[in-house]
Amino acid sequence: MKRILSIFISLAILAIIYWKLNKHGQLHELAQVFANCDRVWMAASLAMVVPLTLFTSWRLQQLMPQRGQLGFGEANKLILVASVLNLVLPSKMGDIAKAWFMRERGHMSGALSLSLVVFEKATDMLSLLWWCVFGLAWIKISGAQALDAFGSPAFYWLAVLVVGGSLALGTLLIGSENFAHFFFVTGRKLAPAKFSGKLAKLQEAWSEMHGYFWKSKAQLLKVSLTSIFIWFLHLLQIWMFILALKAWAPFLANLALSPLAILAGLLPLTFAGVGTRDAALVLFYKPYFPAATAAALGLLCTARYLLPAIGGAPFVGEYFQIAKRISKNPQTAEA
Repeated sequence: MKRILSIFISLAILAIIYWKLNKHGQLHELAQVFANCDRVWMAASLAMVVPLTLFTSWRLQQLMPQRGQLGFGEANKLILVASVLNLVLPSKMGDIAKAWFMRERGHMSGALSLSLVVFEKATDMLSLLWWCVFGLAWIKISGAQALDAFGSPAFYWLAVLVVGGSLALGTLLIGSENFAHFFFVTGRKLAPAKFSGKLAKLQEAWSEMHGYFWKSKAQLLKVSLTSIFIWFLHLLQIWMFILALKAWAPFLANLALSPLAILAGLLPLTFAGVGTRDAALVLFYKPYFPAATAAALGLLCTARYLLPAIGGAPFVGEYFQIAKRISKNPQTAEA
C-alpha cells in the first residue's frame, strides 16, 4: 500500500510540473531539448554509472573483514542487485538485503553483515549531507542569484537548520557510542510498540558497527573519503547531464545545488525520489536555464537509478534463490 501511495505522489508531482510547463507553453520544448542534445556528452554522462558502480563495489570490499573478503565481481553483483531491489522495496531496503546475501554466502556473521551495511549507508548519507553543507555555504557566499533558487531567505535558513542538524546528529551517532546508546534507548521509549523491536535490532547492529569500525581509524578515514569522492562523481555526472542538454550552470553552482536536489529526492514520500527531485531541480536551477531543461535533467537523474537496476536484472534470479532458502528457514529469516 505504501509503495502504491508513493507512486501516486510521484505521478501527481510530475503531473503538476508538466501542467505548469504546458501552461507556459514550454511542454513541447522538453522533447526538443532531448532532440537537440549533444550525443557525445549524453553517452559519456550516462556511462558514468559504470565507474560509480565500480567505486561503490570497491568501497564495499574495503568494509569487509579480511577473513571474509568479498570478491570484486561478487561485490559488483551485490551493488547491482541492490539497485534492482531498491526500485521495488521501500526505504532503500535493497541495500539492507545485501546483509542477507553476504551472510548466506558465508562472508560473515549476520550481525556483522548488517552492521557493515548500516555503516555503509550511514557514511553514504553523511557524505551527501557534507556536500549539502558545502552547497548551502557556497550559496550564501555567492550572493543573490544563488539565493533566488530558494525563493525566500526563510526557506534557505530552514534548509540550513535541517541539513546542519542532520549532519551533526549523524556524526554524533557514528562518533560517540554513548550518544548512540542514549539516542536508541530514548527512541525506543518514544516510538510506537511496533517500531520498538526494529529499533532494538538496529541498536544492536549499530553497537556492533562501533566495535568493528573504530578498531582501525585508518580504514574509517579511507571509507569516509571514498564516500565523499563517490558523491563527487555523482554530482559530476549531473553536471555532465547539463552539458549534454546544451545548457549551462557553473561547476561550483552545480556542486552546490545538485546535492540539495538529490536530498529532496530522498524524502520518504515518492517512488525512487521521482517528483520531489524533479521539482527541486526546476526550483534550484531556475537562475541558470529554463524549466523545460530542468525537467529533462530530472528525467536523466531518474535514469541514474534505472540503468544500474537494468544492469542488475540478470543477477536477480540467483539472489532470489538465496532469499527463498532464507525464507524457508525461520531462524535465519528472523535473524
